Amino acid sequence: MRTRRLLAAVAAASALLPLLSGCGGTGASGTAGASGTAGVTCPGGRVRFGIEPYEDPAKLKPAYEVLAAALQRKLGCPVELKVVEDYSAEVLAMRNGQLELAQFGPLGYVFASRMADARAVASFADAKGALTTYTGGIWVPAESPITSVKDLAGKSLALSSPGSTSGDALPRYALKSAGLAESSVRINYAGGHPEALLALVNGKADAAEINSQQLATAQAAGTFDPSKYRRIWSSEPVPNDPITVHGKLDQRFREAVAKALLELDAADVAKVGAFLDVDPPGPLVAVTTETYKPLFDLAATLNLTEKDA
Repeated sequence: MRTRRLLAAVAAASALLPLLSGCGGTGASGTAGASGTAGVTCPGGRVRFGIEPYEDPAKLKPAYEVLAAALQRKLGCPVELKVVEDYSAEVLAMRNGQLELAQFGPLGYVFASRMADARAVASFADAKGALTTYTGGIWVPAESPITSVKDLAGKSLALSSPGSTSGDALPRYALKSAGLAESSVRINYAGGHPEALLALVNGKADAAEINSQQLATAQAAGTFDPSKYRRIWSSEPVPNDPITVHGKLDQRFREAVAKALLELDAADVAKVGAFLDVDPPGPLVAVTTETYKPLFDLAATLNLTEKDA
């Protein structure tokens, strides 16, 4: 299983992975000292906040800088935004004490909780305060003879990247549920959700995963016309990405982070929410490990455990 690359990469020595592909401080220059305005000690005098490049980092970074700057004001600690290389690099960075906070995809959180002691504290809600969800999907051209997952036998399927929830695990679960061996489908990892969509649009794949978040983003950008394509499979709703805090940090600090995140205004998270198909957005809401139990079950169903590393 190619998703096992995620676990193998996390288990490897840190020297074998380029951890951080880009970084940028948010907020004023200088430091706020050892203690933040929330009355807590800032670990190392700052808080490093990691995000995965689930969209073009050049687009993601400005949106997250708004959120990070607002968190900095609430928490009183300088917040440094870190755009990591990929899913596995983010888990490894938190495990190695190089990130205090991180936003993971739901499946990435399963691995991060087990291997890096990541604790889910907040996620994205709508204007009514309800936790938002998204769905995975498999799409084909409108004129394609493929009408079901079973018809993918002998065909090419573009997926996002190993370790992605909707871009890897969920479509592969669909194959398993349909009784298809993965070896009977030509699976190609495109390198990201936008790239998987483009593989379909450019005729490089017979089918591709397109989750509801990427669908909304591509439609808004005018790069995908759903009328020219057909969805042959959709997953059950998946709870949106959790923002996590490293479990080895002082409990008082972890509680202060959770409180600060939950007190952010809707406007502080709106730009990030737009990438996650949260419209209209509300403030963040509290989440726990139990919120993501279906993803732990999915990992178990696909036999994805630390033993596979």
